Amino acid sequence: MKHLALASLASTALVLAAAPASAHCQIPCGIFDDELRVQLIEEHITTVEKSMKQIVELGAAEKVDYNQLVRWVTNKEAHAEEIQDIVTAYFMAQRIKPPADLSDDPATKEYLHRLALLHAIQVHAMKAKQGTDLGEIAALRKLVADFRTAYFGEVAAHAH
Repeated sequence: MKHLALASLASTALVLAAAPASAHCQIPCGIFDDELRVQLIEEHITTVEKSMKQIVELGAAEKVDYNQLVRWVTNKEAHAEEIQDIVTAYFMAQRIKPPADLSDDPATKEYLHRLALLHAIQVHAMKAKQGTDLGEIAALRKLVADFRTAYFGEVAAHAH
């Protein structure tokens, strides 16, 4: 019964707390930095991880503090959405360009590899949003590291 009430309360709070996405505009202003966007994704992953741990800890308490629990759930979901927004509105919409010639196998392979990594980040961010499985955090960290290498190259990936 405790878990049902907890899930119901958390679901209600999430619906009420939903806010519109605030991704970077799609005007080619040139002021945003690709590496910084990747670092922001990593920071959001760390925040989602901390939120997951707090949710588990608060949910296991003898006397559940529902207000704090709902705040951590809301926080986790907001940061998972930020990951999705950066991936979609920044990298997929603005930065990852299809090759001019799709018959260029190496360029097309690189393009598809980057898209596949970004899609996987999207999926794992969604799964992180849905629960408290820390395996999703590990998957996100690996995928972001792989994307950094695919996007910036080996030298940049090791310099970070």
